[in-house]
Amino acid sequence: METQKKLICEVDLRTHENNSRHRTRDIDRERLIVRRGQPFSIALQCSDTLPPKHQLQLVVHLGKGDQFELKVQQDRGNGQVWWFNHQVVQDEILLTLQSPADAVIGQYYLAILIISPDGRTVEKTNSIHFHLLFNPWCKDDVVYLSDDSLLQEYVMNEDGIIYVGSWDHISDVHWNYGQFEDRVMDICFQILNNSNEFLKNPQMDIERRSDPVYVSRIISAMINSNDDRGVLTGRWQGPYSDGVTPTRWAGSVPILRWWSKDGAKAVKYGQCWVFAAVACTVLRCLGVPTRVITNFNSAHDVDGNLSIDSLYNEELESMDSSGRQDSTWNFHCWVESWMRRDDLPKGNDGWQVLDPTPQELSDGKFCCGPCPVTAIKEGNLAAKYDAPFIFAEVNADIISWIVKRNGQRQKIRVDDQSIGRNISTKSVYGDQREDVTLHYKYPEGSEEEREVYRKAGRSITHATNDKGEPKLMLQIKHAKPVFGTDFDVIIEVKNEGGADVCADLVVLAKTITYTSVHQGMCKREAFSIRVPAHQVRKEVVRLHYDDYVSCVSEHRLIGIKAFLEFRGEEMPIMSTANIPLSTPQLSVQVPGKVFVNEQVSATICFTNPLPVPLKGGVFTVSGLLPPTEIRNRDEVAPGQKVCVKLPLVPRRTGVKKLLVDFDSDMLKDVKGVATVIVRKKYKPTFMRFY
Repeated sequence: METQKKLICEVDLRTHENNSRHRTRDIDRERLIVRRGQPFSIALQCSDTLPPKHQLQLVVHLGKGDQFELKVQQDRGNGQVWWFNHQVVQDEILLTLQSPADAVIGQYYLAILIISPDGRTVEKTNSIHFHLLFNPWCKDDVVYLSDDSLLQEYVMNEDGIIYVGSWDHISDVHWNYGQFEDRVMDICFQILNNSNEFLKNPQMDIERRSDPVYVSRIISAMINSNDDRGVLTGRWQGPYSDGVTPTRWAGSVPILRWWSKDGAKAVKYGQCWVFAAVACTVLRCLGVPTRVITNFNSAHDVDGNLSIDSLYNEELESMDSSGRQDSTWNFHCWVESWMRRDDLPKGNDGWQVLDPTPQELSDGKFCCGPCPVTAIKEGNLAAKYDAPFIFAEVNADIISWIVKRNGQRQKIRVDDQSIGRNISTKSVYGDQREDVTLHYKYPEGSEEEREVYRKAGRSITHATNDKGEPKLMLQIKHAKPVFGTDFDVIIEVKNEGGADVCADLVVLAKTITYTSVHQGMCKREAFSIRVPAHQVRKEVVRLHYDDYVSCVSEHRLIGIKAFLEFRGEEMPIMSTANIPLSTPQLSVQVPGKVFVNEQVSATICFTNPLPVPLKGGVFTVSGLLPPTEIRNRDEVAPGQKVCVKLPLVPRRTGVKKLLVDFDSDMLKDVKGVATVIVRKKYKPTFMRFY
């Protein structure tokens, strides 16, 4: 009897075609990476034609063990299972596979078996592995987003802008998300595998990774390291000598690689925009449309009463020193991720707030969200997750109190309109700012706003005087000062009454962090003033460079408080303003056309704006290339211009950003950016005519 020749098959994963169709080619060109709910094809090239009546069986294994084994059926069925079909052409078998749109994301292993008519396995190929991601292009996936321009921005764009500063002086920080950089996808799954949920019960955790609500909540917890093996440790005041100053970071990739290389040991240090940016990288990489949001004048409501109580002693010094009191942050960043909420009533689909900055516990861990933006706007505070806390961040009242020596409190100010200003994100259509405040709340004073407040249990208050409208109006005015210069702050007192008024005015200037923590006193001035009826009195406080340089934070913010007491009025008047000190941007230029894999030179220039020389200057460049440091060994005199040249070789085509940071002993975190179009160089085709 003739012995049947052994059938040997080799596998072609067709990664170029599959990864291109699944929009994962930028993640990896060698490994197979596909998105759920979308077919992909692989080819079996066998040593001989498939004998008659032999059948194929496919089995997928999730993870490294065999506890998750799924048999692949040979017809599409109802779309809720793995299925395949095949076509045999001589000695090649073309297989088309598709996962259900609610499949678990992760690394899979595929076993292909060729079964003889008598049930024997004549060939088994089990060395095939691939990764499966969420699919926002698939209508049946809960992260589906119909607008391709939004998908291009919120999934595919590796560069972004994060807004910082103050509500009336908004600045931007360019950030490299780098979700398609080498090893980032593997680090994203490493983050999931280091969560408390996975370490406690791996099987249950992996089974739930089909749900972006669950996965995004794990990411929210794991980006900070407060109670787990998370990525970043937060610190909101210096020193940062045992780590990296938060303002120094310009991208997520160095943070993620550092965490992974160091054995899941937290990276030092992050603040809110860093936490949000790293979360954005991870979620975009996994296939969840995500964007970074900035809320200016953001409330941190510890006691949940929808008001921020600011306490001052009789010397106007802040008494909120415990770190567990209500507070108002100059700005606060979180992310929004797009998904359907099948776990909530109708009307809660779309953008969901996720906040990885560790502020308050949520179900016993430091995370926040996902919470529907629509629930915040409508005041539905019962919606999962953390709706009351997020609602307060954009809607709370600010109530200021003087605490007397005998412990009694005197209310000096009620502000119901300052919280939640100019809520911002990067526009889909370019590097402009998009204001999304009306996504979070109805217009101030509208009937809809009042109805939402009633639903949320928030009272509508107004800062009025028992004797009627206040006679005096207090306002702080200033220009846009530059760090290193002297500048004036103008205090205007307007008397709208019919009689002259005598009053005592106290002005305090303090250096603060962006979370409004007091760093140091710059100046305190007191004035006894007389304001004639229907006139305005102006007092000027001049701040010198020497007043603030020794204690200014890395955010370069000056907090101004003006406090006015006058006869005949029981309630004093207080006005506040936070003044950001700007720094000149670096000049970054990349002249000429830029082609992939060809060297080009960038020119970086900087002029010292300070009245003192700078030592130990370092330029850090990232974005188009791995983070690179260029040291300037010479002292930079006041007003001196320094230029350096940097050779670089772009590795990928597309619109890219070259990000530059300058640090020195007296001036840090000066930023610059250049937008570069990296092209593929085509060889000319010559045609011969006869």
